[in-house]
Amino acid sequence: MVEYEENSSHKVESKEKYGCDRDDDVEARLLKASQNGTAPKNGLKKNEKSDLDRTTTEEINKLLRDMPLTEDMTCGFWIFKRKFFQRFANQTAYVVLYGLVGCIFSMTYAYFNGTITTIEKRFKIPSKNTGIISVGNDISQMMVSAVLSYYAGKGHRPRWIGFGLLTIVAFCLLTAAPHFLYGPGEDALALTMEFGATPDENATMEAIKEQRSKTLCRLSGATECEMGEGNFAPQVVLFTAQFISGIGGSLYYTLGVSYMDDNIKKSKTPALLSLSYFLRMLGPAIGYALASFCLRVYIAPQLHPVIKMKDPRWLGAWWMGWLIIGTMIFLTGVFLSMFPKDLPRAVARRMVEEERRKQKLSIKDKTKNEKELLNEQLEEKPQVEHKASFRDMMTTFKRLTTNKTLMYNNFSSVFYLFGYTPYWIFAPKYIEIQYRQSASVSSMVTGTVALAFSAVGVLLSGFVISRYKPSARYMAAWNVIVGFLTVGGIITYAFIGCPGNEQSMVVNIHDKALDSSPTCNSACGCDYVRYSPVCGENNMTYISPCHAGCKKQHITKTGKKYYYECSCIPSVNMTLNGNTAFERLTSANLTDDADFKFSSPESLSAITTTMPDYHLGNGGQAVYGACPVNCFTQFVTFLAVMCALKFIGATGRASNFLVTVRCVPEKDKTAAMGFGMMMMSMLAFIPSPIFFGWVLDRLCLVWGKTCTNKGNCWLYDPESLRYILNMTAAVFIAIGALFDCGVWYYVKDLKIFDEEVQDVEMEIVQKEEETIKQEI
Repeated sequence: MVEYEENSSHKVESKEKYGCDRDDDVEARLLKASQNGTAPKNGLKKNEKSDLDRTTTEEINKLLRDMPLTEDMTCGFWIFKRKFFQRFANQTAYVVLYGLVGCIFSMTYAYFNGTITTIEKRFKIPSKNTGIISVGNDISQMMVSAVLSYYAGKGHRPRWIGFGLLTIVAFCLLTAAPHFLYGPGEDALALTMEFGATPDENATMEAIKEQRSKTLCRLSGATECEMGEGNFAPQVVLFTAQFISGIGGSLYYTLGVSYMDDNIKKSKTPALLSLSYFLRMLGPAIGYALASFCLRVYIAPQLHPVIKMKDPRWLGAWWMGWLIIGTMIFLTGVFLSMFPKDLPRAVARRMVEEERRKQKLSIKDKTKNEKELLNEQLEEKPQVEHKASFRDMMTTFKRLTTNKTLMYNNFSSVFYLFGYTPYWIFAPKYIEIQYRQSASVSSMVTGTVALAFSAVGVLLSGFVISRYKPSARYMAAWNVIVGFLTVGGIITYAFIGCPGNEQSMVVNIHDKALDSSPTCNSACGCDYVRYSPVCGENNMTYISPCHAGCKKQHITKTGKKYYYECSCIPSVNMTLNGNTAFERLTSANLTDDADFKFSSPESLSAITTTMPDYHLGNGGQAVYGACPVNCFTQFVTFLAVMCALKFIGATGRASNFLVTVRCVPEKDKTAAMGFGMMMMSMLAFIPSPIFFGWVLDRLCLVWGKTCTNKGNCWLYDPESLRYILNMTAAVFIAIGALFDCGVWYYVKDLKIFDEEVQDVEMEIVQKEEETIKQEI
């Protein structure tokens, strides 16, 4: 280490010789300009800045050629420490690899959501328990992110990131572990040739028929309730896996971006940070695609199932994707951990900038008080680096909590995330409820269209900030504008409703405890029937075929599903103007369909003679799905507002990050990010779903039932949901925007880019030259 200091001092001396003349020229031009009264107020002019940048780059390149590599600047570890790997110790390789790891990491969330229904079916896990499992990572981030970021920030950050990614690998393996511990299940094994099952199309049709008949009116009242609890042990394993993933996630997010910011020129940080955000955004789409592929494979791939995917008993290989994702994270994590503690070019740049600063401050100045005032605006004064300890950690956190800019910014993010949580969780369901769109359309809109606008916003804002280098005040002001524009957009949501949707639902649930008199569906036993809406010929939507009193069903060759003998639906076949409004099912449809089999000609004769040609049994008819309501205009309007908000909100991500890392000393940067993550988890990610879940529960019209207690909500009041949900979210985001106003006030002297620091340095030089002129 002594040898390195001697060599580095020698290189600094050569660097001084290399750049001194150019600096003297710049200072002479400033002196001449000040004598003529034309000195620039903010330091260097554009051509002078380009000259200085060119000189700095030449000095850095020369220093890199001559400077010996130390342990902290060497790429690789153990036997992977050869010269070949050193060529990758640069900012481009790190940003690309960091973004690639983020892409794979974000696949885990999408893959978990894409396979959770299969996991629930396999281990009989109720949906409410799934919600508890999914917040395990938020709980661990709340508990350890601040402490880990403090200690890891003082160490070798790439290797700490590698350790965090190993915990993500453990998360993937633990999530797949229930399959290897408990197997595919007896039900799944019983449907394979190896365990004696034989291909039987009739058995599949019977299973499908049984599944469909669960929604029909059964006059016997023999409805089956859903089990409320399943196997507890797999749920513990899955929760533990999620808890572990929070540890790795906190290390990846806090250390990764702070390392990027410390080793990249400050003016390039926004663009490269946005690029890594963009790569991370590709992960969810890939994760859902992987889930779709894996679920097409049987849960036991080595066996030969006798059923097809259309069979409701089919279970896909939900565990397979976790092994694939875990392998990818392990490989990329190894490469990411090979980066040096500090990138060589970043070390050389800091050495050059420090030496140039010393040159500027070495000029004789007799106006010492004014110079000291300007000197306080420089980046930092030399400080003693304390070793990691509990006492120093508490001192650091105390310093962070008294930083007004940081705390205002953190609380702004907390309220913004708190208000936006229901849209991340319930957006597809909201679109289904309000605008009668299918689940596939809702998922496509939120998962692809909105994501595309967010990606464009992130990329565009990063490059704009890097190109024009706005001050901290301007970026904070833009965050205020983004906050209030978001509030306005969410309030707009509340007034984009579909009146026809809110008036076409029939809620006819018979409660024997309140009324013992018979109704049209009181004998059907619909207590445990799932929400499965049907459209009656009276153009009203019913909760399920059972609630509509439908006793039979038929599926045509085209796949259209009919229900008939519906005691709650009046037989109304004409609209007010006399045109046919509902294409009724007839006996001819039954006899023409190839899948409708008769045991004998006599049964066919009996059918056709006992059922009139245009009327099957008593009561009305219905088709599967809610009645069509023309909400297309409102849906397009909602989609336009949502995409605009996604784009606008994404443009504030880079500026918010820059304010966070620039408003604290360099040594506190990583700890500040971990402290912020702890606040987000504790005050937003964990309580927000609970709070909005409670709000939505108050708006539920129809609850499902399980064998033990109340199940999930089937039907919400669309109008109340639209107003209460959006207005409540708007209030939280408005509070966040007010905190952004506080950030705007306190960042007035905050320097974001290197060029701003150079400008302050040149102000010092100008003041010194003006003093010399006055003395002369």
